[in-house]
Amino acid sequence: MDVKKIALLVGALLVAAVTAVMAKNMFTGASAPEAQAAAVPQGPKILVARKPLPVGTIVDAESFTFQPWPAELMQQAYYAEGAPDADTSKLVGMVVRNPVTAGQPLTRGTLVGPQDRGFLAAALGPGMRAITVPVSDTAGVAGFVFPGDRVDLVLTQEVEGGGDGPPLNVSETIVRNLRVLATDQRVDSKGEDGKPLVKTFTNVTFEVTPRIAEKIAVADKIGDLSLALRSLADNTAELERMVASGKVKLPSGANPAEERRMLLAIANQPMDGAPTFSTGGDVSRFQRRTVPAREKASAEVTAAVRGAEALRDAGRSIASAASPTASGAASGQSGPVVRVARGNNVTYVPVGAR
Repeated sequence: MDVKKIALLVGALLVAAVTAVMAKNMFTGASAPEAQAAAVPQGPKILVARKPLPVGTIVDAESFTFQPWPAELMQQAYYAEGAPDADTSKLVGMVVRNPVTAGQPLTRGTLVGPQDRGFLAAALGPGMRAITVPVSDTAGVAGFVFPGDRVDLVLTQEVEGGGDGPPLNVSETIVRNLRVLATDQRVDSKGEDGKPLVKTFTNVTFEVTPRIAEKIAVADKIGDLSLALRSLADNTAELERMVASGKVKLPSGANPAEERRMLLAIANQPMDGAPTFSTGGDVSRFQRRTVPAREKASAEVTAAVRGAEALRDAGRSIASAASPTASGAASGQSGPVVRVARGNNVTYVPVGAR
């Protein structure tokens, strides 16, 4: 074979190979660089928050976790794994005293336990109060209300009215969206095994405003109080209705984070406006819907009745004095008589007299 032909053939093969490589790179693109895994900090594990924990939050097992932390950044205030006071089962139910962001280490001054002074005060929001009311097993939703849940408060009473007939039976939702702080003296809903513990209780403590605390204290004296457990989705839906109706107005120029914080603060507030009620007549056709009317036994009516009776007695006396029988009896005569008038003189003559 000619040397020139061989050289041309080799050159053509080289050009074809280079062209194929260039076409492949053009259509498939350069390979993406491999991601380098971040170095895991080497050091002891400490307790960090899994989610944001505002002031007053009652922590549970889902609020924190142990995470490796650089040894050079360790502080004595951190809860280190293996420490006597870092047992997560003992930390459940404590209250956050200072706000904690997600991923931030928890310190010993951040959490307050039930045995610490000011524990319940730390669980209250600014301007809020704590009030305790007694409930029965059925009124307390059979023990399925846990600290941290939100409930409505229902007042049931009998209204006498002072009239005839049975009293009016009525139930009224006086307060909505109450936050449960404790049931009896329990501030956490988990047992020793970390699972929810259903247990009946006789007292429940709420977080309320000063005005609502007064209303609940009066309601406890009026009738019986019952709890109605709220759904977790109720707050969001009710807040959306309030925003749509104009009852809640967001300031202009606020960023999404500020709006979210304001909406959460509003959604967590108890509400005592626009109460609803149901009477016995709404439940059964044989029950009444209104309060029994009062009897009209006022002093004026009594005096009028007595005056009418006096006039009736006076009329009877006059008629008795003017009757022939009475006049005849007065003159010592008996039997039928005839009344004879001569001028101003009136005489009675017995019938048949001679």
